[in-house]
Amino acid sequence: MMSQTSLESKLEALQCHFTWDLDPSRSKLFHLRYQLEDIGTEEGNSWLGHIYNLRGYVQYKLGFTEDAQSLFNKAAEAFCQTRRADEGPWLVVNYGNQAWLHHHLGEQAESQAYLSKVDALMNKYPSPSQDELHPEIYAEKAWTLMKFSSDKKLLAADYFQRAIRMQPDMVEWKSSHVLAKAAVRAKTGLEAERLLEELRIAKEEDPENLYLAALYLRQNAKMMEEERVEDEARELARKILMNPVSSYSGVKPLLWVYRKHVSVDEAIVLAEEALRQHPDVRYLKRCAAFCYRSKIIFVRDGPPDQSMIDRAISLHEELISIYPESSLLRKLDLANIYAKSNHSKATAEQIYQELLESDLVPADKQMVYNRYAYHLHVVLNDSCGSVRYNMRAAEILIQSYFRQNSVKNLEKIKDSNWHQMRGEVKEFLEKLPEPQ
Repeated sequence: MMSQTSLESKLEALQCHFTWDLDPSRSKLFHLRYQLEDIGTEEGNSWLGHIYNLRGYVQYKLGFTEDAQSLFNKAAEAFCQTRRADEGPWLVVNYGNQAWLHHHLGEQAESQAYLSKVDALMNKYPSPSQDELHPEIYAEKAWTLMKFSSDKKLLAADYFQRAIRMQPDMVEWKSSHVLAKAAVRAKTGLEAERLLEELRIAKEEDPENLYLAALYLRQNAKMMEEERVEDEARELARKILMNPVSSYSGVKPLLWVYRKHVSVDEAIVLAEEALRQHPDVRYLKRCAAFCYRSKIIFVRDGPPDQSMIDRAISLHEELISIYPESSLLRKLDLANIYAKSNHSKATAEQIYQELLESDLVPADKQMVYNRYAYHLHVVLNDSCGSVRYNMRAAEILIQSYFRQNSVKNLEKIKDSNWHQMRGEVKEFLEKLPEPQ
């Protein structure tokens, strides 16, 4: 038996989810779990092994070790099916995860057995580049980082590029590389025209990838303001509805194109048609709810129809029940929708008060304060109350859209000549530190 010190040293040297500095909050873990479950597990998904691997790690972090073990086993099976081989370098990360899991369960013999399997794979399938990881490891690490946060997508794009340089025949890596670059275009300085061209090339090389096709159409629609995209959007919708529906099927970016460049009403019709065909797919309920939210809260073509509000309320309440540990945003959206209703403004206030009194992490508190400030200003016409909640959001020194929005609102008050709290706001902003 290996000594405990030697075992831990070898575990720390592994390339796997347990050593990749993935340490999200518990709320982020639940969000990630739902996100991964919504991708779908249909046959032919080239990322199926990676999906099961990350789901296993998330379940372990949430304390569900039996689920983690089952998902790691499914990952190994999925890799064998998609790669059509019983072993290969694509199993290095999975075996590393298994070694760590058995170690944490106190099963040191099993942990050492997986460490031996990793060593055997590394010796049999060395990296083509002596100073770099194997491209299969880079690809899985890149795909994993893409799921965590926007600040990790830049690194993910770099890892994909390294993997492709060593193994250029993997179409799905090229597609995901472009998706990672698209997500961080502003940070990379990638011009919109260049991104469109890269999406076009990736779409041609990966013609079955309808998610990629929807992103290409979205980027094209953004850039070609004068050109109409209705025909292309409707044709793509027909193709998407013929396939298994998941968050990788292209529904969400296509609905964005409908909302922005066709009409929100047609987006709602498309989402409802998809739901009619696939009534049990909860991801489609999210998409439909988002379309109704856009129509009710943001479209300025007169007051929304009460039946539409009722449908939106029903969808959001259902989403809160089927995504219970990741429901904060949906509760805030629900409050906004109730505020638009003819007979439910008191319910909106009740939802806000429950959220304000609940035990939230600072980032979530900041979001609630910012959204409630907007509610006070726009719905209740309470400008002073709105200012105080914008202050509370700004005082939480976490850089986010919500803090930026609250500070921007306070800056407007400071620069005004009429607001009774102008002096107080000016003094507050002068003393307000910047987030580190």
